[in-house]
Amino acid sequence: MNDPAPARALSPDTRVALAHDWLCTWRGGEMVLARIASLVERTTTPGSLYTMFDAGKPTASPIDRWNRVGSSLGGLPGAIRLRRGLLPLYPAIVASLSKCLASDHAREPIDLVISTSSAAIKGLATPTRADGSRVPHLCYCHSPARYVWSDVVRKEYGAGGSAMAAGLAIYAPIFKRWDRRTASNVTHFLANSTHTASLIREAYGRESKIVFPPVRTTYFTPDPDAIRSDKWLIVASLEPYKRVDLAIKAAGLAKRHLTIAGAGSMRLKLESVARDHAPGLVNFEGRVDDDRLRTLYRNAALLLFPQIEDFGIIACEAMACGTPVVARRAGGALDIVRDGVTGALFDEPTPEAIVEAVGRLPRDRRATSESCEKFAARFAEDRFDRQMLEAINACLASGDESGG
Repeated sequence: MNDPAPARALSPDTRVALAHDWLCTWRGGEMVLARIASLVERTTTPGSLYTMFDAGKPTASPIDRWNRVGSSLGGLPGAIRLRRGLLPLYPAIVASLSKCLASDHAREPIDLVISTSSAAIKGLATPTRADGSRVPHLCYCHSPARYVWSDVVRKEYGAGGSAMAAGLAIYAPIFKRWDRRTASNVTHFLANSTHTASLIREAYGRESKIVFPPVRTTYFTPDPDAIRSDKWLIVASLEPYKRVDLAIKAAGLAKRHLTIAGAGSMRLKLESVARDHAPGLVNFEGRVDDDRLRTLYRNAALLLFPQIEDFGIIACEAMACGTPVVARRAGGALDIVRDGVTGALFDEPTPEAIVEAVGRLPRDRRATSESCEKFAARFAEDRFDRQMLEAINACLASGDESGG
């Protein structure tokens, strides 16, 4: 079956503003933002990008062609590094950016605001138009603020009785009320997965359309000449919630070699876990470039995905290379992995459950690789582009019909 026809492109005179929580790292959220920026500027001139915290560094992406507008509060000394602990300031920061947006709109009217949010930027209030209505606001939501709304993430911050955990216990209820109230500033919500759509419904009482993030399926492809090894692979930042420790312990239990690609604050601790539970079996590659990452995907027997994610672009990239994924049966993995076809799912976060799931992988490697590549195509960039344009046009039309 052929894909549907491309969505209608934006009019050249459409003025779009973008908004993003922070520009301090380069992860999945920034990749989505860059794709949206590229999509919009195909037919319109890049406008302003409003963000709570901005490290001011170039991203080597279409984002760099947009005028970045940061908050003065977000520019306080140490704010970038401590941004997650500045939750009580988020409403004030978003309010100040809303004023900047209104001021810019007064000089040259804006037709649409598109936010990509996993913290607070979705609370941005759009300006009032000449007819008294508000400029429509389309929010691509990766997740409601995880460390406020997610019990799992909140427990991680609570480990060891940290100062942030104590602050969250006091301020989280206040932030939740603000977060729920400002959901009304969004005209239409988009969710990056079925899991996130459910979270949006629970947190904000709003429905959303699911638009999966863009995956570079034309770059991440199988190599028919590559020889797959029996080595396991995990690609993740070395942080607690990624559960790389489970992958190491599972490799030790199964006596399988494991390659770890990624960097983070847990490196030394995870090296200790490897010495204790999988001596001689674990190779830490550190942060790798795209070429090396593609090679790792193409040569691995499988990718381990033991964490709970809102989506999981890494898992999609691996599948696009024909690599099966062994994932936790939760979160965005439920949209990505077909148990027994493109990988295997496990329920309990234990090394034993991972090893058992690996044992249930399909035996025919060629057929599995073909299934993985075919299923990953549903996350291709051109599909994201088409669905985003449809959502943008729908939001613009609803704004015209309602006057806001």
